[in-house]
Amino acid sequence: MKKKVLSTLLAGMMVLSLAACGGETGTQQPAEQPAATTETKTEEPAAEEPKAEEPAAEPAAEAEPTGELVDGKFADTREITVEIYDRGNDGGSDPENNDYTRWIQQQMLEKHNVKVTFQKVPRWTEVDDINNLLAGGTAPDVCVTYSYPTIKTYADMGGVIDLRPYIDDYKADLPNLWNWLGESNLYWDSDPSDGTTWAIEAKLANMSRVVTYIRKDWLDALNLPLPTTKAEFHDALVAFKDNADTLLGKDAAKMVPYSVSYDVGWRAATLIESFIDPKISDKEYYVNGFDDRKLTQNGTKDAVKLLNEWYNEGLMWNDFAIYSSGDTTEDDMMKAGYVGAFTHNWDYPFRNGDDSIEANLKRNVGENAVFVACDPFEDKNGGHNKFQAGPIDRKVFFPSTNDEPLASMLYLDFISDPATIEYLQVGEEGVTHTVNEAGAYQIQAATGDAIQNSGMNIDYTITCNGLHLTSEDLTMNSLAYSYAGIDPQLVIDAYKIANTDARVGINVPVGDIEAEGGVGDTLSSKRDQVYDKAVSAPVADFDKVWDEGIADYLAAGGQAIIDERTAAFERVFGDADMIP
Repeated sequence: MKKKVLSTLLAGMMVLSLAACGGETGTQQPAEQPAATTETKTEEPAAEEPKAEEPAAEPAAEAEPTGELVDGKFADTREITVEIYDRGNDGGSDPENNDYTRWIQQQMLEKHNVKVTFQKVPRWTEVDDINNLLAGGTAPDVCVTYSYPTIKTYADMGGVIDLRPYIDDYKADLPNLWNWLGESNLYWDSDPSDGTTWAIEAKLANMSRVVTYIRKDWLDALNLPLPTTKAEFHDALVAFKDNADTLLGKDAAKMVPYSVSYDVGWRAATLIESFIDPKISDKEYYVNGFDDRKLTQNGTKDAVKLLNEWYNEGLMWNDFAIYSSGDTTEDDMMKAGYVGAFTHNWDYPFRNGDDSIEANLKRNVGENAVFVACDPFEDKNGGHNKFQAGPIDRKVFFPSTNDEPLASMLYLDFISDPATIEYLQVGEEGVTHTVNEAGAYQIQAATGDAIQNSGMNIDYTITCNGLHLTSEDLTMNSLAYSYAGIDPQLVIDAYKIANTDARVGINVPVGDIEAEGGVGDTLSSKRDQVYDKAVSAPVADFDKVWDEGIADYLAAGGQAIIDERTAAFERVFGDADMIP
């Protein structure tokens, strides 16, 4: 009855608000490719989180204890459903039924007497699908999304459980959850006025974001150094273009010196961030930080102007703006050997085992063909300004149709156990990994039901994103060997560069910003258009195209968000520019 009543209520309300909650956005690169085997992958948290309009509704259901535990176990078997992403991998395992789901199900029954059923949701349309499931009252008991505004919209309708009583009252029964996430991530989304907590923030185990890669064999062929400045990087791109016949022969016309996708704000992140003041205040960064693509930060225009110059010199992929999320055209060009450099997620060329960019490049071009990490975008102080996200990732929440919130919390505790995370990440010895002489896990390609559809099985380790083994030494020793068929030194170098001069994001506890409601999808779309049009505009038109695009973006809701964030920061921190 509870599910039927709530379904009717939400479905009616969503006539007004569903359209505004449509798209997923964020720090996760939308063009992320699914993994075909076990690999380390940090899937970045989404930050351009669309919010629907928030209609008035009944208050959210209060959390109520659902039963007593004896040694962490229910006397009567409880049943819960858990969301799992379906990445549509060709040749992958069934996300609802494989070696890992069966192991989780067995463990949960033995430890807590909880029966777990997995319910798949398409990864690339997850926000739309979660919206539909919530509106229909058929969402899994344990839901995962990158879009906090989607959660908040349903919470305001009474469609999401306040997790704070369970987090607090059952702390003794949730030692793994508390030890792994701590107060920071458990309370990250708590309302400072009343403590309501509609979601728990998963944790990024590895904070690395994006890195620039360049063809080392091309540099060597042209007797060029690994670039360490913008000028040297530009010189390398010019040399690639001017020597296309030498480097590509009959395929010279397919040369792409530097590649980005339509998502310029993510894919050129380190270049953009190099133009931002390394000493930017917490206030300025927060006020403009509602969009993690840095569109309205001071310095971004100068960075995009440089990209515009490179584009008009013929140094960038001419058709970058045409291909959207999920398209493989750019990856195919990299694998075929036509691309000289690109900026992407720090481990991007290593992912997908035998189908990785690096593996394909060697097969298609030769053993010496390789992309290596470089750090060529210096900031005004000569460092390499990089802004990492806060240590948060996906958001885990329970819809009010969840009749077993305590059992669901025990699931989160189990999935946060270091031993659970380690098993799910590395699998069985001889199947998904071997152990080398140093004791580190060395990942190998898996087959059948042992295939991990996401790097390091992050779709199952929903409170953890990134390699997190039972000890720090084991984690670090294994990281370099976590990509099947990849030279460990390539991984070590990329990881080091990704974390050089990095600034980790902090929480700014000022409460919800109402102006962000219902405009996320609109603003993210406009943002991409501003970037794409400005990069590809004629040089003489750059200022006009950029300024008009920013004005439109601000008028569509961006300025209202900036104003409200400014007021909220000043309300909490007064005249201070930095958070104490």
